[in-house]
Amino acid sequence: MPDRSFLNWPFFEERHRQLADQLDAWCAKNLPVDHHDVDAACRELVAKLGRDGWLKPTALDTDNPGPLDVRTLCITRETLARHDGLADFSFAMQGLGTGALSLFGTPEQQHWLDQTRAGKAISAFALSEPRSGSDVANMEMTATRDGDDYLLTGEKTWISNGGIANLYIVFARTAEAPGAKGISAFIVPAATAGLSIAERLETIAPHPLARLSFDNARVPASALIGKPGDGFRIAMSVLDVFRSTVGAAALGFARRALDESVSRAAERELFGAPMADLQMVQGHIADMALDVDAAALLVYRAAWTKDMGAPRVTREAAMAKLFATDRAQEVIDTAVQLHGGDGVRKDHIVESLYREIRALRIYEGASDVQKVVIARQVMGAA
Repeated sequence: MPDRSFLNWPFFEERHRQLADQLDAWCAKNLPVDHHDVDAACRELVAKLGRDGWLKPTALDTDNPGPLDVRTLCITRETLARHDGLADFSFAMQGLGTGALSLFGTPEQQHWLDQTRAGKAISAFALSEPRSGSDVANMEMTATRDGDDYLLTGEKTWISNGGIANLYIVFARTAEAPGAKGISAFIVPAATAGLSIAERLETIAPHPLARLSFDNARVPASALIGKPGDGFRIAMSVLDVFRSTVGAAALGFARRALDESVSRAAERELFGAPMADLQMVQGHIADMALDVDAAALLVYRAAWTKDMGAPRVTREAAMAKLFATDRAQEVIDTAVQLHGGDGVRKDHIVESLYREIRALRIYEGASDVQKVVIARQVMGAA
């Protein structure tokens, strides 16, 4: 039985505890889905999550506007990740993909949100490029004004939901100023002429990923989110909200690894006694539990701070993402070791967790980048 004592921490309200209970029960009935066709699995997951109301927190409710509840996003990601990594992915991308619309979109632009929250449209966040991953300010893709339209030219890569998304939030250089100040954000429907899937990308944990090509893809000026040159600020504001949730997903993976290890230690016998009687095994379990609780404290501190009205949580979110993803990697590696040969058997749960966790230390700001962010925040406050 997963440890649920953290839900009694002062970071949460009763509605968060009820959400965790209800979603856990839903997951037990509906997850995991068949992953053999990843595109089909993601479409099914988005449809199911939307049908049953679990996607509502991912974006602004246009009928009742208010700030996104980051604690709800984190609890949902942690719970889904504990049950099925692809379910977490499907939920998370509905939020990240529409974050710019929730935070900066006009009422006309936000009509997409009713569809994504209901699971009737799939969204994607198109920021990374072949030569500018973490270095967003160095992006090369251009958006050139042409009368009442913009023409988008260039490439995006490692785009989650690439190939299955109905809309992409695309960042491109409009050149109002050098570097970060010359980037803008656009809504680009998947059917836009000039947008094509240049390559589908395969990773160790199968997810729908693609390299996108834009060849004078024409979008109306009304597709611009915010003002020209606001793109970098928009992207960083979106990541400021959703970066903590990456840590929450890692926390879900780590909790599952710990649960599986506790069960293994209780059931498996070595030298005539349960593994759990070995002090070395007890030491591993203690280290895993310590990492899980410490990660949870950082994740939910960041989420609570944002929900309490902090305009930015750059430092808190970076710490949560860095620590939770790095320590989850260690927790899961220990789980593999405790499971012996079963730990590396294809499709065993801890083997799946081992593949799932690695990408979280890279996307939405790699671990080394988070260290730079934290250091700058600390030194800037000195």
